[in-house]
Amino acid sequence: MVKIVLTGSSGFVGQNLLNYLSRENFLLRPVSLRSTDNISDILSGDAIIHLAGKAHDLKNVSNPEEYYQVNYELTKNLYNAFLKSDARKFIFISSVKASADQIEGGLTEDHIPDPQTHYGKSKLMAEEYIQSQVLPDEKSYYILRPCMIHGPGNKGNLNLLYQFVSKGLPYPLAGFENQRSFLSIENLCFVIKEILERTDIPSGIYHLADDDALSTNSVISRLAEAQGKKPRLWKVPPGLISLAAKIGDKLHLPLNSERLQKLTESYVVSNEKIKKALGKELPVSARDGILRTAQSFKNS
Repeated sequence: MVKIVLTGSSGFVGQNLLNYLSRENFLLRPVSLRSTDNISDILSGDAIIHLAGKAHDLKNVSNPEEYYQVNYELTKNLYNAFLKSDARKFIFISSVKASADQIEGGLTEDHIPDPQTHYGKSKLMAEEYIQSQVLPDEKSYYILRPCMIHGPGNKGNLNLLYQFVSKGLPYPLAGFENQRSFLSIENLCFVIKEILERTDIPSGIYHLADDDALSTNSVISRLAEAQGKKPRLWKVPPGLISLAAKIGDKLHLPLNSERLQKLTESYVVSNEKIKKALGKELPVSARDGILRTAQSFKNS
């Protein structure tokens, strides 16, 4: 039985991964890096999955130093301990935000990283440290960059959008055409399982996303479908919405130019490299993944 050391097991991704891998007969040992003085004492396993980190604070109220202390320094110390341990695989959950905050076209691993936030910069520093170290022949590392992850237990933006739809409120930004990549938690767990089980997947950086990017309109339609509702999509002219956002800039209203951009921008992530390495298709389609997540909101 493969023994796995898992950090960050208490979060949304950690809880789902813990349940998924346990069903697949892996022996998991959740550990807390903050409650130990000597990291080497807790690294007893065949592989390490490093999920623990400081998440992106969308309200920008966090102390920037916390990102570097948690996302970089902690990862650096853990990876150093891994290199000295008997563990053979190190899986670091980074983020596409370590590569780019805004993109045109599809984001691939060849893109030269240019993160603009402390979150993205701290994740990139951790990636670069891992890549800079001499890797023994019997060991391998995997830097996984997921896009927006969703699934049961997720309390993020999809949940907020679900609540919006459930109240029967019309979505007034349907006139904007965008495409965004999402990642079902099941697909993330599947990729990690494959990496743990196999020896033919090369070390490196891999972007993780579902196969198809979805428009916000399509996402709202799926969320409505899960509730047995018809989506209320209002195609207010984009020029009029943009004008309202500029007024919001001056009057400090909830709808401003920055928020409008976040709601309507495209962010498409390519998963071709990881699929080629696996030689397999991902088990959950983008649309089915959104629908399953919406149904989990309904059931909870």
